[in-house]
Amino acid sequence: MKKLDVKAFSLSFGITSGIGIMVLGWLAITGWGIKLVDVMSSLYIGYSASFWGGIIGGIWAFVDWGVGALIIALIYNALLSRDDSESHHHEPDHEAHEDMHTAIPSDHETNL
Repeated sequence: MKKLDVKAFSLSFGITSGIGIMVLGWLAITGWGIKLVDVMSSLYIGYSASFWGGIIGGIWAFVDWGVGALIIALIYNALLSRDDSESHHHEPDHEAHEDMHTAIPSDHETNL
């Protein structure tokens, strides 16, 4: 399996969540999603149903989700590397096995 590009993974999560939280803050000005913004404002200081509150929440979400995605990508890549190294230790050595077959003559060769 392929490793994750940690920087791209982190930035993609940070950017999409930042934009989403910012837009939610702006939409909450109309009353839509205001309860969610109120709950999120307990985590993201300064986040509110306003223009600047949406921007502040977007910055918080960018950092929060970006760091979270960074941690997930690092753990994923570490586990993937561990699995790859373990699978190389458990695979039979096909070349050595083939050499053994060619080095030992078969019954047909010895009877000729």
